[in-house]
Amino acid sequence: MIGDRTMIEHVFERTCASPHLAKTIVATCDQQIVDVIAARGGEGIITSNGHERASDRCEEATAVLATRGETFDVVVMVQGDEPMTDPHQIEEVLQPFADPKVQVSNLYLDIDEQQAQGRDVVKVVMDQQSNAMYFSRSPIPGAMGDHPRQFCKQLGLIAFRMGALSQFARLAPTPHEKAESVDMLRFLEHGVPVRMVRSRHTTVAVDTPADLERVRTLMQAR
Repeated sequence: MIGDRTMIEHVFERTCASPHLAKTIVATCDQQIVDVIAARGGEGIITSNGHERASDRCEEATAVLATRGETFDVVVMVQGDEPMTDPHQIEEVLQPFADPKVQVSNLYLDIDEQQAQGRDVVKVVMDQQSNAMYFSRSPIPGAMGDHPRQFCKQLGLIAFRMGALSQFARLAPTPHEKAESVDMLRFLEHGVPVRMVRSRHTTVAVDTPADLERVRTLMQAR
């Protein structure tokens, strides 16, 4: 719990606060979570408990919606361990879709070298067009001599054109995806660009008990 609400309630309510979404659905394999969201007036969809990637779970939920005649041009995936999600981040992750060539976008934050050491923090390096080159749980980029390093942390807010999300589920899992346990590496290894967007809003994902305590403290302070 964070305050008087579960973590998923915080994520759900903050996502719903964005005016840029037509609908917010919680995809989960846990009926208890569906019941919690229903009590808040929201909707949950039960998905397989066999998914290793959040993107696969998201795609299954959209397939369920499609059977009901509900289809969408773009789907935004907000992962359930991001209780400090700012509604403005939805707008940020959607901005690249003004370019019709962009199929996938993902938010990131700048972090310091100490934060970059954590295995729970997924780091990303980008090319000159802000497309991801690689994601890793190791501190990347590496160091040669005294050249300064800029570390960037991937956030759990990813947007897909519907065709790209369907493509993700059809693509075979890839070696680096499995080694790093990072969804977006499946796209990169199959040659699908992922556009990265620097967020103006600092968030803290909950990956460890220490993260949970930090988030509680930050939310109380706000």
